[in-house]
Amino acid sequence: MSARNTTPELLIPVKTMKSDSGRFEWPAKPVFISPRLPDRLPLQQLADDLGRFANLAISIESRAAGPGALRVVRDPGIRNSEGYRLDVRPAGVEIVAATDAGAYYGIQTLRELIRVEPDAAGLGCVHIEDEPDFARRGVYFDCARGKVPKIKTLKALVKRLASWKINELQLYVKNGFTWQHHPKIGKGYSPYTPEDLLTLQEHCKRHHIRFVPSLATMSHNELTLQLPEYQHLAELPGALGWEGGTMLCPTNPGSIKLVEELYAEFLPLFEADDMNVCCDEPWELGKGRSAQAVKKHGAGRVYLDFLLKIHDVCQRHGKRMNAWGDIVMAHSRLIPELPKDLIMLNWDYATNGARIPRTHEFTDAGIPVIACPGTSSWQRHGTDMPNAIGNVANFAKTARECGADGMLNTDWGDYGHRQPLGVSLHGFAHGAAHSWNGAAVDDDAFTGTFATQVFGERSGTLAESLRVLGGVAARTSTGNGSFLYHALVEPLRPPHTTFIDTFKTVSEIIHYPEHYPNVIENADTQALHGVIADLLAVKFKAPENSMLSEFEKKALEDYRLAARMDHLAARRALLALALRAGETVLAKKLKDWQDDMRILVDDFEKNWRDRNRPGLLRDNLKLMRLAQRELEATN
Repeated sequence: MSARNTTPELLIPVKTMKSDSGRFEWPAKPVFISPRLPDRLPLQQLADDLGRFANLAISIESRAAGPGALRVVRDPGIRNSEGYRLDVRPAGVEIVAATDAGAYYGIQTLRELIRVEPDAAGLGCVHIEDEPDFARRGVYFDCARGKVPKIKTLKALVKRLASWKINELQLYVKNGFTWQHHPKIGKGYSPYTPEDLLTLQEHCKRHHIRFVPSLATMSHNELTLQLPEYQHLAELPGALGWEGGTMLCPTNPGSIKLVEELYAEFLPLFEADDMNVCCDEPWELGKGRSAQAVKKHGAGRVYLDFLLKIHDVCQRHGKRMNAWGDIVMAHSRLIPELPKDLIMLNWDYATNGARIPRTHEFTDAGIPVIACPGTSSWQRHGTDMPNAIGNVANFAKTARECGADGMLNTDWGDYGHRQPLGVSLHGFAHGAAHSWNGAAVDDDAFTGTFATQVFGERSGTLAESLRVLGGVAARTSTGNGSFLYHALVEPLRPPHTTFIDTFKTVSEIIHYPEHYPNVIENADTQALHGVIADLLAVKFKAPENSMLSEFEKKALEDYRLAARMDHLAARRALLALALRAGETVLAKKLKDWQDDMRILVDDFEKNWRDRNRPGLLRDNLKLMRLAQRELEATN
């Protein structure tokens, strides 16, 4: 028997695998034997796979012993609660785990092995011993910047995340909840109800995912502070173009009172013992109503005092407070004063982000920390794949070296959340792989493995298309990976004033009006021509005779939509540059763009409605159609 560390074909690599020359063949009517019924869900997933890929009829029986193709047994000797042993022998398959979660993950690996095999009716014999790098392996998903996924969509996403051994989900919520005592806060944002969250929580539990609450608490409260009845709590009304600014005043007693009232309705819904209070990027701190306190005590101290008040609220609800770590790290002398039960979320979204190597500053002080990279999907239509891969890989390595508690891979929706869900799946899967066994991840080969494992595509065409789409963000303008996202709707000619004045809204589509990006003037025209040509060649098609689920089919639609959006954005940037230079642009070029944009807007709306509640779809459509009409006026 020869040893090997892992197989590159596995999307989520295992710790150790020893292969044998033997082979196991599934019988015509396999029997799955499990001692307890909680194992039934992953067994049913496996049965469904074998039914689809090998046309086998499966019997699932709940008993401790007996003949059968697959046995799932319990062994308290398995040290890690999420670890397992998996043996594939000619006589049968056995998964041994101490817990339901360990058995679940063992079956997910078995499902991966089946997808790797070209002949799903059999498996090469192997012995696997496996356990995760991190206890917490999470995804942080933005539901607050315009796009509010349907619960059905989130359930489908949870199934995929769990199959990649993710065990934690957080949703970014600001105004997306129906508070009974503060009903105006959620009005107009397609908010989730308590029943929605309880339904999702139950689904997460079945897939061994902790559903952890998260709420924008101190900062990023511009939507609430737009409402007249809350503006007295604002730190600096009018800041960044918002009537109430973006953050609560930390020295106003009414601010913590509002937090207490919101938490009283929100936190009891969640069984998880953690709570992410956010509290990142308090841009106006010390510039408004807290200026005197900041002058006297310092910005770090004023921030920490408010954070400790929130900590007390969390403790009263039996929750362990988690908070983004950027401000505490900026005032690092305060780190030793943090409560030792507080968990800091150290985030940085660049491949070589400055905060990544500083993760140890928390662990050195005895403060638990979670590493928080990102999918680089926000302010892109199709992600910035090289940055995302480097960001996750570097952060995961640092987190292992520092003894971090886990990794939380973030996916945001700045400026209207126009990117479709499917384009984030690669980042989610890559983050999951590094969370489970990062040292064994082959970053260069990962995209090919992803295309094969998720979509069953083995020719390499889909993988190359994913690389092309994921690479255009870095090619179009130096230092601005969001170029194409903004170029799709940036006014053809500056200034922006008329454009923005016709788009007054309380949404975040024009995120902070006077700071709306002006990217086209820095365009690389040669790169834009190259991007246009390359995007015309990408192919996001299901393989012949594939049996993809509806979710994966929609993900391929998402990639096609993202490629079209980037293509139109590059063309618009070239048109804008020509018009700004006083060049004559052929009427046909203008009309072609208008026609393509008109079709795109309709498809964008359909794509949004398929997976999401209305949210701020209307505002996105208004912005995109405004860009279209602007070109019509030019023509």
